[in-house]
Amino acid sequence: MKILFYCPFNFNLNTSKKNFLGGIESLNVTLATELAKKKNIIYLASHTNNVIKSNNVINIPIKILVNNPHKFDFDCIISSNDTEIFDLFKFSKKFFWMHNTLSLEKAFRKKKLISLITNKITTIFVSKFLKNKTSSLYFFNKKIVIPNFLTEHFILKKKMKSREPIFVWSVQRDKGLTNVIDLWISKIHKNHKKAKFYIFGVDKIPFNYSRNKLISNNIYFFGKVRKDLLIKVYSKSMAMICLGYDETFCLNAIEANACGLPVISLGKTSLNEIISNNRNGFILNNLNELEDKINNIINLNTQKRKLLTRNSYYFSKKFHLKKIIHLWLKLLK
Repeated sequence: MKILFYCPFNFNLNTSKKNFLGGIESLNVTLATELAKKKNIIYLASHTNNVIKSNNVINIPIKILVNNPHKFDFDCIISSNDTEIFDLFKFSKKFFWMHNTLSLEKAFRKKKLISLITNKITTIFVSKFLKNKTSSLYFFNKKIVIPNFLTEHFILKKKMKSREPIFVWSVQRDKGLTNVIDLWISKIHKNHKKAKFYIFGVDKIPFNYSRNKLISNNIYFFGKVRKDLLIKVYSKSMAMICLGYDETFCLNAIEANACGLPVISLGKTSLNEIISNNRNGFILNNLNELEDKINNIINLNTQKRKLLTRNSYYFSKKFHLKKIIHLWLKLLK
C-alpha cells in the first residue's frame, strides 16, 4: 500500500533524531516507520523545507503536496487532527487520527466542518473518552478506538531501583497547577524538606510566584525538554502528578509507567481508562487528598515501593507498539 501520514506541524525526520519531538509528531514518525517495515510505501507530510528519506519513510513538505496533488496517489491517508487534506484526494481511503477534542464550533471556526461532513472518513479515537465526547453530528463513516502507544525511547529494558522524593508534572496545559503549587508550598514542603516538584512542559511561571520563592520550596520549572532527560527524571522519581482535567489520552502517563513511575490523578477524562488505583497509580477523590497521598508515597517501605514500580512498568507493556500495530494493520488492509 501507498500510505500518506499528514501531520501539519513544524518538524522533519532529522528533527526526530534529536529526541525532541512532541507527542503527536513522535507517534506519527513511529507508526510510519513501523508500517514501512511491512513493505508499504510511506510518505509523511509536515511543515518542512526539503524532502528527506529516513528508515524508508519519505518526509515531504506539505506545501509541495497541496500545490501538486495531481503528482501523488495514495491508497490511504492518515491525518492527525486535520481533515482539509482529504479534499485533495477523493479516491483515497481517509483516516482521521483524532488526538484532541473537536467541537462543532471549533470545526466551523477553523473551516473544517465541510471537509468533515463531505468526505467518507473513518475516525480513529485515541480513547473511549474522546469518542464519547465527540459530537455524533459529524457523520463519520466509522468510529474506531485505537489507543496511543509508547515510542521506542520509552521501551526500557530495566528500571531504576532507587527512587528519590521527586514528583513531576509533565502536562503542557496548566489547569490545576497553581493549586498543586500552593499545596506544595503551604504543606508538603514544610513536612518534607528534601522533596522536589519538577514541572515539565509549562514554559511560563504563574505570575503570582517568583522564581526565588519557588526554588526555595524545591519547585523547579523546566519547560519542554528532550525525551532522554524526561526518562532520566521519571526513572528516579516517586510519582507523576497528572490531574487529568482535559486529557483525551494522556501519553505522558503511560510514558511515566514505562519508567516504573506511578501516576496520581483525579480519575477524570481518559486517565480513568489508564490508571488502576493502587497498582500503576492512585486516584484521588479530590485535590485535598494529594498531601496525604504524597506523604504515603514518600514513606513507603522498600518492598511496597518495588511492587509499585514493577506494577507500573508491566502495565505500560500493553501499550507497546507491537501489541497495538495489529489494530492498525486490520484497519488499513
